[in-house]
Amino acid sequence: MLPVEPQLLAAFAAASIVLLVIPGPTVIMVVSQALGHGTRVAFASVVGVGLGDLAVGTLSLIGVGALLAASASAFVALKWVGAAYLVWLGVKLWRAPAVRVVNAAPAATRDRSWEVLCDAFFVTLLDPKSIVFFGAFVPQFIVPANAFAPQASVLIVTFVILGMINAAGYAGLASSARRWVARSSVIRAAMRTGAALLIFTAVASLLARRPA
Repeated sequence: MLPVEPQLLAAFAAASIVLLVIPGPTVIMVVSQALGHGTRVAFASVVGVGLGDLAVGTLSLIGVGALLAASASAFVALKWVGAAYLVWLGVKLWRAPAVRVVNAAPAATRDRSWEVLCDAFFVTLLDPKSIVFFGAFVPQFIVPANAFAPQASVLIVTFVILGMINAAGYAGLASSARRWVARSSVIRAAMRTGAALLIFTAVASLLARRPA
């Protein structure tokens, strides 16, 4: 028997899907990597997104979300670190060559996949709004009379799975579009658009107000 009531789990899943389909920094990066480097590299970022969401959910579970919500200095510090990482990632993506994965050596592809996985993990992990979101969102679907940890764990794992499915869907669509776009100039333009959006997201995150 699940520690979360079925109707609450269904409501949580529905709310999570609505939130996940709205493109954020990780989705932008997944799409950009799929357009620039193909499916194999892009799906490495999907794994990174899942691991990042799992880490964020775990941190929130042990109270980091409440700490960030209560401490202005902690929230601002993490927000600056996350924004700086997004800018660095955007610059790197802007400068990356638009080459097809089929032209790369297997070892080079493996190295690129690992690098992209790490990038996706840290982009997700270093977003303070995600940590505060988990800390504020997950408790809404928890029954106080029941044990907290089992309920929170089920909800976090559910969110991680939905997040990976969402990212994989975006990666698949972008990879399909890439097959129809053979010109490297078009792929490069798409990558640079994604890079610009990552940098814009970093600036927007710095302007975001701390939750009350």
